[in-house]
Amino acid sequence: MTDALTIRPRQTPSTFLHSEYVPDIGGLKANIAFLGIPYGEAYNYHDIVNDQTNGPTAMRAASVSVLRGLERYDFDIGGTLYDGKAIRTVDCGDVWGDHLDLKGHVARAERAVRGILAAGALPIILGGDHAIPIPVLRAFDEHGPITLIQIDQHIDWREEVNGVRHGLSSPMRRASEMKHVGEIFQIGMRASGSARPEEVEAARSYGAHLITAYELHETGMEAILERIPDGGRYYLTVDMDGMDPSIAPGVNAPAPGGVTFVEARQLIRGLVRKGRVVGMDVVEITPKYDVNQITCITAGRLIVNLIGQAVRAGYFG
Repeated sequence: MTDALTIRPRQTPSTFLHSEYVPDIGGLKANIAFLGIPYGEAYNYHDIVNDQTNGPTAMRAASVSVLRGLERYDFDIGGTLYDGKAIRTVDCGDVWGDHLDLKGHVARAERAVRGILAAGALPIILGGDHAIPIPVLRAFDEHGPITLIQIDQHIDWREEVNGVRHGLSSPMRRASEMKHVGEIFQIGMRASGSARPEEVEAARSYGAHLITAYELHETGMEAILERIPDGGRYYLTVDMDGMDPSIAPGVNAPAPGGVTFVEARQLIRGLVRKGRVVGMDVVEITPKYDVNQITCITAGRLIVNLIGQAVRAGYFG
């Protein structure tokens, strides 16, 4: 039987950000670990074969455009990515799925993230649909309290969809039920989204901070950062449809007026300075809709900014 901590690799042109390929998470020794999770709990068979499952592969394929080389000076972070430090970064490949079992890979994903955390590494998840944060956040149950920060066009508070409670429309609601998750900040909502009035009411009843893209643009990201408590442990989930489609066209539900790259970069830098970012995922890329890989490049540049700032903040000694 294949151990759940051994990740079955997909064939990709390269690893993400030129990192070392290490598919065996058991006994992992790393500072940062990239993990592909092509899909979360599926509503139906379509969810495990649609183009979003190719998101991790597409991000790896765009990696050379995200960062030409580890020796290159990067003006976003003011130097090379790892700043001359002995940082070990690995790509663990993708959590494998079984088309005859729509839920088994979810348990494997949670175990894989637990293995990364046990190694003391920072998990950065390449998705996949937005059900992915559910097993990822479960793995943090001994690493709380977690302040959850979301960039998204949608609030993702559905109780269930056709009887499925852990699908891509429900990650924030499921997160709100986890004892180790505290405040939730949701940034970038606009248009009709997926929320019915009852979902908005449920989010507000929990105390979620619902910040529309328009409020963000009018007040600025610094004002939003001031609302986020200092000294926290922050998990950042980025649904790429929360970003403006001018820089993230490769999504299923593009809507004008989204979060800009400059705003998202400011959020990441602010979180690193306020406390500790303990994990990040990037989800909901649909590669067939992408233009010149710009969605994958935008996502990758957000990850680069997180890593570069975390290195300079002394996260890794």
